Amino acid sequence: MKYSFKIKTLGVALLAGSILSSCTGDFDEINKDPNSLTEDQLDASMAGPAFAYALYAGIHNGAADTTGWADDQGTWGIATGILSSTFIQYLSSNFGTERNSFGGYEARGWSRFYTYAVPSLNNAFKAADGNAETTAVLKIWKVFMYNQMVDLYGPIPYSQAGNNLGSVPYDSVESIYEDFFKLLDEANTVLGSASTSTVGPLQTSDRVYQGSVEKWRIFGNSLRLRLALRISDVEPAKAKTQAEAAVAAGVMQTNDQSAFFQVNAAAPNNFNIVANAWGYKMTASMESLLLGYSDPRLQKWFSPGIGGNYIGRPTGYLRGYFSDQDNEYFSSFNDDILGLGPEPGSAPLSNTKNIEIFMASENYFSRAEGALNGWNMGGSAQSLYEQGIRLSMAQWGITDAAAVNSYIAGTSLPTAPNVNTMRPGLVTESIPVKLPVAWSASTADQRTQIAVQKYLAIFPESWEAYADLRRTDAKIIYQPLNTENNDAGVGKSLMKRVIYVTNEYSANRAAVEDGIVKLGGPDTGGTRLWWDTK
Repeated sequence: MKYSFKIKTLGVALLAGSILSSCTGDFDEINKDPNSLTEDQLDASMAGPAFAYALYAGIHNGAADTTGWADDQGTWGIATGILSSTFIQYLSSNFGTERNSFGGYEARGWSRFYTYAVPSLNNAFKAADGNAETTAVLKIWKVFMYNQMVDLYGPIPYSQAGNNLGSVPYDSVESIYEDFFKLLDEANTVLGSASTSTVGPLQTSDRVYQGSVEKWRIFGNSLRLRLALRISDVEPAKAKTQAEAAVAAGVMQTNDQSAFFQVNAAAPNNFNIVANAWGYKMTASMESLLLGYSDPRLQKWFSPGIGGNYIGRPTGYLRGYFSDQDNEYFSSFNDDILGLGPEPGSAPLSNTKNIEIFMASENYFSRAEGALNGWNMGGSAQSLYEQGIRLSMAQWGITDAAAVNSYIAGTSLPTAPNVNTMRPGLVTESIPVKLPVAWSASTADQRTQIAVQKYLAIFPESWEAYADLRRTDAKIIYQPLNTENNDAGVGKSLMKRVIYVTNEYSANRAAVEDGIVKLGGPDTGGTRLWWDTK
């Protein structure tokens, strides 16, 4: 792919950013035609609109404008729905679970990232030149959005991405992570000493924190804790240093510090649009956990199928396994929380249900694991684990203290999937998780419990859950029933990475081939990333 980000392309990205920068979508506030801009005209007034689109495109959602779809929900559906969400069994689709072939439209996640998110972020940096607080926030968001991509693919265009080069080199995972920690440290220093509480140029365009200096600083340190755990198997000493620094500087501790993208009609929640419309169902893995634990989040997330039962559909290339009538028995996503939305005539949930980016509960599970590693995480592993559960429950409106306490003390185990009542003997694998929610006495079991509860708490943000599941190798999900994937090292196990898109081989061949050298193995789903050592 040649990243020919000409001024007109940049203008289109800025125009989309202007749509996202206000609830009305009124472009008049900018008073400039973005299609006629030159780079020296990217002044401070353009930093917010550019950042707005980098936020939305950076979480892989497709936007709308007043003339129709500027991008469509397929961006989420392809980049997230049939990749990370399906790989880790947050949902079961009618597609092959192991789809890891990119000859056409499947490449949408890569192309949208490098033609929308990257140039918009680069424009925001240029427009913010000289404003330290704005630049600090942009550095944090750069780490977040690139981290998702590098953890999905491995080496990617990073240091020179979006700079209008004919051939864009790939950076190694290790070097990218090194820069991540540098950027987060710089951002924390600037925001920690800021003399203002709000980043003015971003305030009206920031649909996450409205330009709050403190919330962005806390977000950055929470991200640093996440990345520290990611490298804990390959660079344990550095991981400890970074994790302890993050916690000492302050990470998310309450749900009001969590990061959500505030949607509107121009920037909708794509998951709400496609959850049921694309035929996605609850998985057998989610059913085993939620039903077995009597998890009160079950009724928040999913609705019963025909017959009033919660039944999860197995994964793994199921074309021909179940009829349309059979599929009606499987649990769909709950319309009131994640699905199609309220009654006709009212604002659809896709325009009102905000998008989960980073939840405070994750930090407690990360800190609990860190405590087991011997790191100073500001609490015991058990207390942090249990507080993570409490915050996740509260996030989804579960406020009955007795019910939450009962869940935390629960000794029940995950159950076998109910699909076996429809098709006896279909799922013969033993139940993956064999531990209760109640804190175990074994350190090894405690690590698994933390991984299970983090897996549930991160839902539905599957990019991080996919990376964390690969890092921990915790056995949480069933194997797919079938697989089309013949890659060595995969089989019916979890895909280790997503392969590079076909267009890179035709337009950026030398760079992608060098990226494969840096990957350290073939461009297949079986090659582990630098941090994935288990």
